Amino acid sequence: MARPLMTRGPAGVAALLLLAGCVNIQSPLAPTGDQANALHRLLVLMTIVCGAVYAVVLGGLVWSLCRARQRLKRDRDDRLLDRGLWTAAAVIVVGLTVLIVGSFVAERALVATRDDPVLHVRVTGHQWWWRIQYRDPASGGWVETANELHLPVGRTTRVSLGSADVIHSFWVPNVAGKIDMIPGRRNQIDLTPRRAGWFRGQCAEFCGTQHAHMALDVKVDAPADFDRWLIAQARPAGTGAPATFVRSCAACHTVRGTSAVGRAGPDLTHVAARRSIAAGTLPMTRGALQGWIQQPQALKPGTSMPAVPMSAADGLAVADYVAGLR
Repeated sequence: MARPLMTRGPAGVAALLLLAGCVNIQSPLAPTGDQANALHRLLVLMTIVCGAVYAVVLGGLVWSLCRARQRLKRDRDDRLLDRGLWTAAAVIVVGLTVLIVGSFVAERALVATRDDPVLHVRVTGHQWWWRIQYRDPASGGWVETANELHLPVGRTTRVSLGSADVIHSFWVPNVAGKIDMIPGRRNQIDLTPRRAGWFRGQCAEFCGTQHAHMALDVKVDAPADFDRWLIAQARPAGTGAPATFVRSCAACHTVRGTSAVGRAGPDLTHVAARRSIAAGTLPMTRGALQGWIQQPQALKPGTSMPAVPMSAADGLAVADYVAGLR
């Protein structure tokens, strides 16, 4: 009886760990959207074709090594060599043709929904966070959030991508491919997720010190749940904010319904309803909020958020207020 993989030594353990990373919330090998499925099929096709070509090349190498040891007539060797060369050429031509057709089919699948988007979203990359704006179907205005992208399952969302500073790259591998975000230009990508759940996006272009901490939480909701979420996001947070918050934070952040209208940092109107803060750097907890407010440079060195001088009491008051912005 074969022993379990875990008992076959370090090599077996390493193989198991590698396989465990292939299917998760940030993997192109676990597609959950139409666009990701098209790219996954192309990846499988390329693997098969390239594997076949590789096998032919290795077969030719083995044959040539064996041929040198054989004592055959030269004319027979020449005939075999000619056949081998023609066979290799045919395999390469057929393989390239298959890849060209597969690439064309995948490209057509990626743009198939572009005439019928249901939702329009703008995503702008900053060092190192994401500004996200949804067009409200009811009012036609824009509803702004940050660092957390919500999508309705089974519907097509057209995402317009740009950058406020350097080149970033938008990549949610379970849902679609990657596309660059270039200053002064807007690129577009369509997303059609087919399975609800949480997924993870990431900036895929090195963009500075905290590039590795520029993550994007992606939540795919049932259509009705998404509609309710968007209605809730469009509401203002309240009619006022504590003086401490206004004095320390209003110059950089917006809280709709208050006098805080800053645009340098993320919109905080419903920040406590998000899964994480600082673009996936910290979980959304009361303690993480206070630490981020008072010591941002210690938690994310190089971030544009300054450490605003405030007393311990003021820090508690600001953290309590922000933790209630749901």
